[in-house]
Amino acid sequence: MNISRRTLGIAALGAAAASVPFVIARAADAGVTPAATHVDLTDPKKKEIAMELVSSAENSSLNWKAQYKYIEDIGDGRGYTAGIIGFCSGTGDMLDLVNLYVQRKPGNVLAKYVSALKKVNGTDSHKGLDPNFTKDWVTAAKDSVFQQCQNDERDRVYFNPSVSQAKKDGLWALGQFCYYDAIVMHGPGNDSTSFGGIRAAALKKAKTPAQGGNQTTYLNAFLDARKAAMKKEAAHDDTSRVDTEQRVFLKNGNLDLNTPLSWKTYGDSYTIK
Repeated sequence: MNISRRTLGIAALGAAAASVPFVIARAADAGVTPAATHVDLTDPKKKEIAMELVSSAENSSLNWKAQYKYIEDIGDGRGYTAGIIGFCSGTGDMLDLVNLYVQRKPGNVLAKYVSALKKVNGTDSHKGLDPNFTKDWVTAAKDSVFQQCQNDERDRVYFNPSVSQAKKDGLWALGQFCYYDAIVMHGPGNDSTSFGGIRAAALKKAKTPAQGGNQTTYLNAFLDARKAAMKKEAAHDDTSRVDTEQRVFLKNGNLDLNTPLSWKTYGDSYTIK
């Protein structure tokens, strides 16, 4: 509260100042924290935490920047999975990434695979990619231009849309991360196993804070819907990234996703101090 002595006078200032503790106390009694204390996931420090959390689940490491070169077929029916966010040859996001790389650096080492990536989109096929695609991906990953392309596509397709939707729903940093992690694994579609479908299922069980609902209640509903979606896919039926990570933060009341954080994914323990 910014009160000027020139506008209120010393006596009025004293009265106004005296009322401030009462206002804060009433807010605290109601379980409300002043909005200025909440930092969105777009804050650089919070975003770094989000990247490390996802990397712990996707790559069993907090060092997400070491994953630019990562590539393998994990047997989930989506072809090759690669890079810092798991771009897939079978879902179109890898094609978009390589097209961006070609746009920014024509003739790069991955440019020759654009045609093959178009053909395998929607399948788990490696046709036209093997035997050298994985090796060339690792080579490209050393290029700062390609690294920035990965960062930008991650933000355009996954981070920005999920965080934006979470903020519209009135969710703080933890809820924003829950949305982000879900869209990374399930994609931005609207079927029952995609982010849109998961959110729709949660909305049938609870209101978002923006709708007047309780944030913890809604996030529990969202995580329940997320687990149900994961169990529909054999490659994703291990729900530890929900049970021993996000649910742990939620049970601790850490809606701002403040450090220190300790959690487990797939049995491995991690800590961000």
